[in-house]
Amino acid sequence: MLSALRNAYKLPDLRNKLLITGLILVIYQFVAHVPVIGVDRNALSQLLTSEGAGIFNVLNLLSGGALQNFSIIANGVYPYITASIILQVLTPIIPSLEQLQREPGGREKLENYTYFLAIPMAILQTVSQINIFNAFIGGGQSIIPGFGADLLLTLTVIVTMTAGTMFAVWLGNLITEDGIGNGLSIIIFAGIVARTPSNLQRLLTSSPRPEVHLIVFIVITILSVIGVVIIQEAVRRIPVQYGKRVRGNKQYGGAATHIPLRVNPVGMIPLIFAQSIVALPALLVNLFPEGPVGRTITESFGQQQGLFYWGFYFILVVGFTFIYSEVMIGNQNLAENLQRNGGFIPGIRPGKKTQDYIIRVTRRIVLIGALFLGLIAVIPGIVDIFNRLLFPNEAVSGVAGNPALVLSGSALIIVVSVVTETLRQIEAQLAMRNYDRYVR
Repeated sequence: MLSALRNAYKLPDLRNKLLITGLILVIYQFVAHVPVIGVDRNALSQLLTSEGAGIFNVLNLLSGGALQNFSIIANGVYPYITASIILQVLTPIIPSLEQLQREPGGREKLENYTYFLAIPMAILQTVSQINIFNAFIGGGQSIIPGFGADLLLTLTVIVTMTAGTMFAVWLGNLITEDGIGNGLSIIIFAGIVARTPSNLQRLLTSSPRPEVHLIVFIVITILSVIGVVIIQEAVRRIPVQYGKRVRGNKQYGGAATHIPLRVNPVGMIPLIFAQSIVALPALLVNLFPEGPVGRTITESFGQQQGLFYWGFYFILVVGFTFIYSEVMIGNQNLAENLQRNGGFIPGIRPGKKTQDYIIRVTRRIVLIGALFLGLIAVIPGIVDIFNRLLFPNEAVSGVAGNPALVLSGSALIIVVSVVTETLRQIEAQLAMRNYDRYVR
């Protein structure tokens, strides 16, 4: 990894890409410290210790760390990600969208639709986020006093945070176009990395057993990174044969290759989507009158604890991995592309039989990837259960009482996925430039 970065820095164009990526991340972190107008700092600090702290941490992860200051980009790039997922799920269901995707320039039009859909999603998230946080704080306090009552203040906050979302998406696209790696993923990655030192400090200074928790953190991190890398890089190769064609005195085709099907073809998307869904129960229950059921849901989902919460989270991650993998494989039209280019899988008839075979194989291998993603995602819950069994008299919650929360399972998968994908792009750029030099 270090050698690849060192070699990339020696080349002027790659060095510029790396510097542009770093500059954009600095700009993002700078904007992440610009608060929305009218934010009550005392109420925000109280929220971090309230029952909604668990949900706050989830949304802060998705915003790349901007929510902890309730900045103008507190929504992060999540509304755009949600809009993108909605369109990708609807494309194979709605015939007009599926036809548009196959037309020349159709993907660009769908990308524009994603931007348009991200705007109302950002507005919805802004309003619901502020109202729900106010409900968690209680006592008549508000994150933004006067929001909802003062029309001018309300419109200003909504417009500012919606514009902040689109600005964050624009910065991510700049990284994708002029920098290195997937811009939106790198923005989330940078926010996670920026919060890790403070979390580690809390673990070492506030934990009742800092040495033991530090060892547990190191062991969990090493084993998780090794497992994530293995699963992310694992592929099932399906053999493909191309038929021979004779034109004049020359023979074309007849080559043998393969289709690489990944064990985890969807990366971190199921985790992001599952985190957004698992936050909904605690958010929605505060919209109804208080009762025993509501308190139970708030304690479980708001504080991110209990077997029901972690079991529900595990099921969501596994389920979304299967659903999104099937949608993505279906959108690639592998069987149709093979048949168009004269390729076939030995022993499988072209067309629908080939598509059914690819989907069947994908489901089998994705099962392993989905179970692994689910297991990594619930590691904090597993550590919390062991802590309660081994140290029942300790009532320390959060990072100080759970070393797995320094880098949660979801955050760890995002970090490893972004790093491996970015390094893969750097190595591809290096290989291309070495090849060009060899041709000359």
